[in-house]
Amino acid sequence: MANGIVVIDKPEGWTSMDVCAKLRGFFHEKRVGHAGTLDPMATGVLPVFVGRATRAVEFAESGDKEYIAGLRLGMVTNTQDTTGEILEQRPVRVTRGQVEAVLESFRGPIQQIPPMYSAIKIGGKKLYELARKGREVERPPREVRILRLELLEGGGEDYSLRVVCSKGTYIRTLCHDIGQRLGTGGCMSRLRRTMAAGFTLENAVTLEQLLASEAPEGLLLPADRYFAANGWEARAVISPAGERRLRSGAPAPYSGAPGRCLAYSQSGEFLGLARCENGQLTLSKSFFLAN
Repeated sequence: MANGIVVIDKPEGWTSMDVCAKLRGFFHEKRVGHAGTLDPMATGVLPVFVGRATRAVEFAESGDKEYIAGLRLGMVTNTQDTTGEILEQRPVRVTRGQVEAVLESFRGPIQQIPPMYSAIKIGGKKLYELARKGREVERPPREVRILRLELLEGGGEDYSLRVVCSKGTYIRTLCHDIGQRLGTGGCMSRLRRTMAAGFTLENAVTLEQLLASEAPEGLLLPADRYFAANGWEARAVISPAGERRLRSGAPAPYSGAPGRCLAYSQSGEFLGLARCENGQLTLSKSFFLAN
């Protein structure tokens, strides 16, 4: 039975759900989920959680993410990227310095209006379904955080940006809004995610590598790898008697420091997320497999 996390370097043309569907069949496991949707044109880090590890998705999908994005000035499209219908084309007469100056206003907390071509629901309808019918509805702005926004290279119409941002940030919309602020219009020309859920491209394998592997389960990272890399530093090793209590849903006596921790059996099995209070250890989220 497959359990763990595989970080896929998602290929262009695939949806995030396409990747999950492929892995469901490959691992013969229905429980497969991902930590953060990537549009079909985007590539890069897609953490996929398999089996019991899917219990970590709710934590992982809310984390910050990093992207390398292409900004195309002078073009406005209905999808806010270069795959869409061109609505406007404008001359570009801005300098690199002007682009740098405009980026400053997009750092920190900003208000962003979600694009029509998105899966957000308004009135029970997904926005992209309305957009495909030629309809546009009012979308309330949402606050997102741009933790880092750096101009890497470029000039004229095309630039490359590094973006570190919070969950829910649309990089397409960021490129569109930067273009509007510059007066040239703009859209996203490419997108590669370089970090999500604390995993980077160094942790990633391609679909081809995974599917060709003679031991694919060996490419699965244990679920606790995510938590250990995202602030869960304390570890609690429980006695066999305490382990039996935790597995039955009861608290176990524990003399360690109070606070949250990762709980393990004496054999090294990851039991789950726990909290120690008043000499008692209680699991808040279990990850152990049934005996």
